[in-house]
Amino acid sequence: MSRFKGKPIGGLPARLPEGETLLWQGAPEWRSIARYAFRIRLAGAYFAGLVALRVGASLLAGDPVHLALGTGVTGTILGTVAIAMFCALSWLIARTTTYSITTKRIVITYGAALPKSVNLPFSRLEAADVQTNADNTGNIRLRLPAEVRLSYLLLWPHVNSGKNGRAEPVLRAIAAPREAANILAAAIGGTHIAEQAPLQTREPALQAHAA
Repeated sequence: MSRFKGKPIGGLPARLPEGETLLWQGAPEWRSIARYAFRIRLAGAYFAGLVALRVGASLLAGDPVHLALGTGVTGTILGTVAIAMFCALSWLIARTTTYSITTKRIVITYGAALPKSVNLPFSRLEAADVQTNADNTGNIRLRLPAEVRLSYLLLWPHVNSGKNGRAEPVLRAIAAPREAANILAAAIGGTHIAEQAPLQTREPALQAHAA
């Protein structure tokens, strides 16, 4: 993981070196980030429950209906503001993130104020799992060797907790995830990985699901 000065060039931290070709590029869908990363539906249900409890308690206490409904206004406003903030942050994440697959590596470029990038050469990848969502977006989870350590906090939300709590980079909330996975698999198939099995893209029964 590294920071770089200036703006990304075509979604990359720098121009590709000679002999390396861009095969695919995409970005997260902000609505999918809001739904699956920030869990705005769960947040909405939480605030709705709080409002219902406050209104119900007020009615049970004998307050008039208009006063009881008034007690729920504050919770409604707070819930609306919180969900709006989650949506705005999701939009910003999507706008400032680019996922790239080249003939030699995967690059995750992200960050608004302080642009950062993560370069993942194919030689450091062990496997990739495809996870699909109900909205037709999906994630490609990238499994790395045990000795490769990445910061979960610095990489979030482009990360998942993998085996033994290790951070696994994720191409999150992308459109047509299977298409991107097929391109990645084809690129890996054309690259020699010393002493490692070729990267396999698969959809495990416990991961490929409609959320």
